Amino acid sequence: MDLSFLFIQFLNGLNYAMLLFLISSGLSLVFGVLGVLNFAHGSLYMLGAYGAFTFLQLFQKFPMGFWLALLVAVLSVGVLGGIIEMVFLRRVYSRPHAYQLLLTYGLILILDDLVKMIWGTDYKVVPKPAIFSGSVKIFGDAYPTYDLFIILLGPLIALGLWLLVHGTRLGMFIRAASLDREMTDALGINVPALFTLVFMLGSCLGALGGALVGPIRTVSPGMGINIIIDAFVVVIVGGLGNLQGAFLGSLIIGQLEAFGILVIPRFNIAFIFILTAIILIARPQGLLGKARI
Repeated sequence: MDLSFLFIQFLNGLNYAMLLFLISSGLSLVFGVLGVLNFAHGSLYMLGAYGAFTFLQLFQKFPMGFWLALLVAVLSVGVLGGIIEMVFLRRVYSRPHAYQLLLTYGLILILDDLVKMIWGTDYKVVPKPAIFSGSVKIFGDAYPTYDLFIILLGPLIALGLWLLVHGTRLGMFIRAASLDREMTDALGINVPALFTLVFMLGSCLGALGGALVGPIRTVSPGMGINIIIDAFVVVIVGGLGNLQGAFLGSLIIGQLEAFGILVIPRFNIAFIFILTAIILIARPQGLLGKARI
């Protein structure tokens, strides 16, 4: 294993970390404000991938077809997320987390079956956008430009989310609702509408992760199950309801995934859960779990 190989593995870890952040940031945002553990978030990620595949078939003749398909897919899943929040989740806000997990797990089963009914069980592949279809040389090895694009996009989205939450009036309302929803409502802020908006934003982030992963991984029913487990690990490691923690947790899990396979290939996933167990014992609230949003 020379330096070039290790650096490529490092980039692979960053690539997976940024995809994880897109998913876990939406999951963490929803929990931080609504207090809901949305296990169906992985299904929204899956719908984002299928949406990108479907809309790309419609827009492939347009010069910006990939980006238009990505935008429409993300917004469509965001609207669906708003419907899910208004119709289902509002009924369980005051219930124990077990009710929320059962409800969102039921949504997984429903959405997975709907995907099979609409798209079938065959694997789908989303073509890469033409501008990122090539590769660049890094220490003599070719590395896909699309993967580099995702690596660079992750920090930009993290910065955008931080500016939204900490630098806008809407962000002030979001932080207020996450700390004390009753007082926020008493101040005249429409908390139910705010909750719907936050859930739609979280759904869009999950869908964006799915839409972006289509060109580098096959799109198939049930693809959200595996990724949601890693996303939950990320928010546990970083701290439930903490966006900065989600970013830090994604970086850690991404590198463990990339380098753990070099140590014990068949048991590389064990490193992730060992780390999670250690953090839960030493710091149950997560690495940055003290601050909410």
